[in-house]
Amino acid sequence: MLTSSVFFTGLVAVTFQQNQPVQAFPSPLASRSSLSSSKYVTSKLRAEKRPGNPLQTLIGDMASSLASSISGGGVSNSNLAELDSNLKSTVSSSWEDIRSDLESKQTPDERAFRSNVKKGIGPASPLHKIRLFDESNKEEDIRVTLYRDHASWCPVSIPFLQLNVICYIRFPSLIYPPLLAMQYCQKVWMFLEEKRIPYRIEKINMRCYGEKPASFQRLQPSGAIPVAIIDGRTLNQSNDIIYTLEELFTGAKQKSMLPPQEDSAKRMKAQQLLKLERSLFSAWMSYLTGSSRSKGSFINVLGEVENELKNADGDFFLGNEVSLVDCMYAPFLERIAASMIFFKGLQIRVPKGAMTDYPAINRWFDAMETLESYTLTKGDYYSHCWDLPPQLGGCVFEDGGGPYEQAINGEKLVDGSRGSWELPIEPHLGGVEPDWHWCGDENAAKREAVERLSFNHGAIVSFAARGAGKKGLPPYSAALSDPNAVPNDSVKTSVDACLSIVCLALLNGVDSVADDLEKIVMTLSKQGGPQHVENVIASLAYLRDRIGVPRDMRLPAATQLRAHINYVIGKMM
Repeated sequence: MLTSSVFFTGLVAVTFQQNQPVQAFPSPLASRSSLSSSKYVTSKLRAEKRPGNPLQTLIGDMASSLASSISGGGVSNSNLAELDSNLKSTVSSSWEDIRSDLESKQTPDERAFRSNVKKGIGPASPLHKIRLFDESNKEEDIRVTLYRDHASWCPVSIPFLQLNVICYIRFPSLIYPPLLAMQYCQKVWMFLEEKRIPYRIEKINMRCYGEKPASFQRLQPSGAIPVAIIDGRTLNQSNDIIYTLEELFTGAKQKSMLPPQEDSAKRMKAQQLLKLERSLFSAWMSYLTGSSRSKGSFINVLGEVENELKNADGDFFLGNEVSLVDCMYAPFLERIAASMIFFKGLQIRVPKGAMTDYPAINRWFDAMETLESYTLTKGDYYSHCWDLPPQLGGCVFEDGGGPYEQAINGEKLVDGSRGSWELPIEPHLGGVEPDWHWCGDENAAKREAVERLSFNHGAIVSFAARGAGKKGLPPYSAALSDPNAVPNDSVKTSVDACLSIVCLALLNGVDSVADDLEKIVMTLSKQGGPQHVENVIASLAYLRDRIGVPRDMRLPAATQLRAHINYVIGKMM
């Protein structure tokens, strides 16, 4: 186990620290790509599961854990040693060579990424442990520590059944409407970034994918997140945190996120909009977790939000500047857009220029995506649609969502022409999810993917080998969350070779790796045998399905990495 080595801190959710179990970001089983007709995809590794019933998943995983055992794939120790030796000599580039090749192609800002993360400066990243923004701020002057979820799933971390608990948050001269007792990390995280308040980050598991440390339980007996310590004072409600931050950090260096005291009309408007946000949340939850009978109510409330944005004096809720109101809406509108198309077939967010019933909401998304504070915290549809069910106790599918579900899960594009996680990358996931234009071009996305993968390749290989290993106990309700899983050591060198090829293909194109990949496939097949090859494929798919956004990398990089892993898998099948 490596010390303080991080792969993607999040969806792959793999933070390797000494004497600690690896935390795996829960996500679906191997996605249904164009390889869906293969024996692998229909095997025990691709049991048909949807992210709808966490209890069923938990029981099934417990049974699998009791029955499973690690297999060497039929390769004897002597043959395995020969196989591993041959694989090492087959790959023409070492990981050091790959890093050197990457650095020769990176921009100066990209080369400074890890150094900036360590210092807490530079562009915002989920990998930051401290956030100073620039070198004018010093670590010893940090007054805020934010405890947020490891996988950055939150906004929901208290069981949905507790929604009857109501709290009131009062800002000076502005009474906010009743707020359900839920905890939301994303809006606090975004708020800190938008106000540029220096802060320290401590990452805590959610119960659906791991255990919480005793030190945090003493700080927050309920286990709910987020929690913040501000000037030595512990706050354990997201809106209390936001209120305190606004009160203590508004002035010359930090802007106000509330309308001015003297603008009573705008402050009343904020109050009205926050009440509407609660109505939207309730209508969304009723429809997402219930029957189609709730659809009409949800559409009506969503229409009210559309009208408010249509009649606003700018692209944000209160005009031309982002405000606290936008921070409150952001976690839910983002997850509404993802979950409604995946589970219900209702498309709200569309690529620029496409027809939509919600043009004002789309303009709001466009405006939000100009803010680093928002793009830092933004997830992709795949991540959201697999993290919501274990938090909510399940989500209800409708038939209209089927083609979109398949596209988001990597099975096939909506038009059925080919796999949605295949090369070449289809723009906007075939019209399902708008591309992230702010991340740069395709080559920048590829470099980002290689940087994350190559930085901690040894730990990543061990993590991927769980796909051919043994499930751990206890099981968790989030699909494929298995922090106590045991990797299959026999596949590690094979997986390492394949991931080297993935990186080289990302950097130099798939044609550049054709000869090496063919040699690897032949070696695996002849010396490893069918079972070993299947175990390697299972390991690569296990890793692919746990590449998450934003914790691990941004969506364009994740898309490239998923597709390039599928390219290698395809050659082995």
